[in-house]
Amino acid sequence: MKPKTTKLSRWFAALPLALVLQGSLHAETVARYGISMADIPLTTGQPDRGAGAYQFTGHTLYDPLIAWEANVGNRPGKLVPGLASEWKVDAKDNKKWVFTLRKGVKFHDGSEFNADAVVWNLDKVLADKSPQFDAKQSAQVRPRIPSIASYRKVGDYSVEITTKDVDALFPYQLPWFLISSPAQWEKMGKDWNKVAAKPSGTGPFRLDKLVPRERADLVKNTAYWDKARMAKTDRIVLVPIPDAMTRANALLNGQVDIIETPPPDVLPQLKGAGFKLVQNVTPHVWPYHFSTQPGSPWTDIRVRKAANLAIDRSAVVSLMSGLATPAKGQLDPTSPWFGKPEFKIGYDLPAARALMAQAGYGPSRPLKAKVIIAQGGTGQMLSLPMNEFIQQSLAEIGIQVSFEVVELENLYLHWRSGAKADMNAGKGITAINLGYVTADPFYALTRFADSRYVAPNGVNWGGYNNPKVDAAIDQIRTTFDTKKQDGLLSFVHQTMVNDALMLWVVHDVNPHALSPKVKEFVQAQHWFQDLTTLRM
Repeated sequence: MKPKTTKLSRWFAALPLALVLQGSLHAETVARYGISMADIPLTTGQPDRGAGAYQFTGHTLYDPLIAWEANVGNRPGKLVPGLASEWKVDAKDNKKWVFTLRKGVKFHDGSEFNADAVVWNLDKVLADKSPQFDAKQSAQVRPRIPSIASYRKVGDYSVEITTKDVDALFPYQLPWFLISSPAQWEKMGKDWNKVAAKPSGTGPFRLDKLVPRERADLVKNTAYWDKARMAKTDRIVLVPIPDAMTRANALLNGQVDIIETPPPDVLPQLKGAGFKLVQNVTPHVWPYHFSTQPGSPWTDIRVRKAANLAIDRSAVVSLMSGLATPAKGQLDPTSPWFGKPEFKIGYDLPAARALMAQAGYGPSRPLKAKVIIAQGGTGQMLSLPMNEFIQQSLAEIGIQVSFEVVELENLYLHWRSGAKADMNAGKGITAINLGYVTADPFYALTRFADSRYVAPNGVNWGGYNNPKVDAAIDQIRTTFDTKKQDGLLSFVHQTMVNDALMLWVVHDVNPHALSPKVKEFVQAQHWFQDLTTLRM
């Protein structure tokens, strides 16, 4: 630990001088951002290291066809045009979607964005026989766009995408698919590893410098096509600092200007020193996702319900110094899709013990289960302390949990592989702890509840299979009536809760701590954050 800290300190010591020299020549405004990840996410087009990475090397360097509005904080965002100015479903064949592309958009390398570029990028992540196919990028985005069956160029600025089935929710998948430059890939010798150092997208920032595990410098793209979303800061320096206390100290010492996930016990010190804490309603939940595959101890619904009743969520919120809200399901009760679950999630130790006794277990005859968790970085949460709290709470009702602790990106590999994969089932892993984005119907519900998305076909990790839920999802996908959709989505969510699909613990509030030097930062009600709003 000490050598790493020393290295970081030396880098920080040199950074201000470099920035001063740069600023004296160009009057450059600079924001230094301490991120909770151990490394800079992939820069080639599809970032790794989870949904949180999209705000760093995703929607900064690149654009999607359909974007998520992340530059407002006083209401939930919505889908808005990105590189596609409009899209519509074919009235005669609801599997076909036609996207009209923007004209005049240039990649950072000066090459033109058009329909050929879109098809090339789809091949990059979906066609494993294409020369530009990149397994790393494909692993990140393929599970996020599971509906795509085929695609074709219709005109120079028009693309048609056909889905496997009629899917009215398909547009919600596309903010995750980002467009990189085919010309830059050619220029870099058709080598994605070389592209990583000199990527080219159409986004509001360009990558100026990349030092793995140390920094990434993003500079304002002055030629950005969306003038309403021009970056307010000339340069953003991303600094990986996975340890929460080290991040807080870097902020207090003036080495960075903004951090995510400030440690709860340091909040009084930060506030007393004049630092600002910002947070917002965030569609992000922190659960245990159960395996319901044969042989899993969680196949018994009584055990799953007992686990949900054994957790004092108010104590978890206190552990987070208030930087969380108790979960009553996958969604917050304010969601239009929450429904009316019969199973009420809360803290009821006697009821939990009674359910365990009915299942044949208790403190004197414990049920044993192994859970795979991250050493850090699962949302804005304190992974290890929170998991230790869950472990102790479950022990009180006769569930003896052991942990397999892995680095975050390794955890995602286990997640994408699914519960029945040998790397999970073969090691006795029967639950996974991972923060989930819940911003839209697909991300909140259908990807976890649809039996056709059982991993590795999607991220129904545990193998949940409820024919009534599948039937409701079929109706959701085939109706374009939003009121009818909302009713069906409510049914899906309340059924997930009644079936105790997961152990839901808390929802995020996505806290950030800001230096007084930061004049503006819009905290969106989403896991996506728009760094163009950051102003120094």
